[in-house]
Amino acid sequence: MRKILYLFLTLLISSAAFADKNMKIGKKGKISDVTRTIQVKMYDNYYEPNSFSFKKGETVKFEVINAGELVHEFNIANAMLHLKHQPEMSKMVEHEILLPDSIDKEKMKNMGKTDHAMGHAHSNSVLLSPNEKGTIIWKFVNAVNIEIACNVPGHYQDGMIAAVNLN
Repeated sequence: MRKILYLFLTLLISSAAFADKNMKIGKKGKISDVTRTIQVKMYDNYYEPNSFSFKKGETVKFEVINAGELVHEFNIANAMLHLKHQPEMSKMVEHEILLPDSIDKEKMKNMGKTDHAMGHAHSNSVLLSPNEKGTIIWKFVNAVNIEIACNVPGHYQDGMIAAVNLN
């Protein structure tokens, strides 16, 4: 019994440390701390630029435009968080909030009142219809294993991922 308890506690501590490390993606930045602005265009299943380099602790303003014909997302996270977010995005499709070329923002706002995930109000992400623009200010403090990706169903799997190098 003691061995089982010891194994359970070891796994619990290890998984907590693993989860903590994988949650480190940075935090919402302040406009006064921005050191540079990066313009990003989202096309149908790729970003331009398709890779980024940041210094740890740097605060960046992203000006994002959806230049594609489909709805796209610019989401700063790691692979584990992208995979966790994808069912929420699928649920938005199921509830006809996300359509191939538009977002029902009124429905998104109303559903977001009862289900926060449906509101898509994340400081690390913008969800844009074609020709829409959005802005993210992000501080890359404590960030580890970051990637920028689109979690609209099928887009991540099709490779709409931008590499991130943290110096």
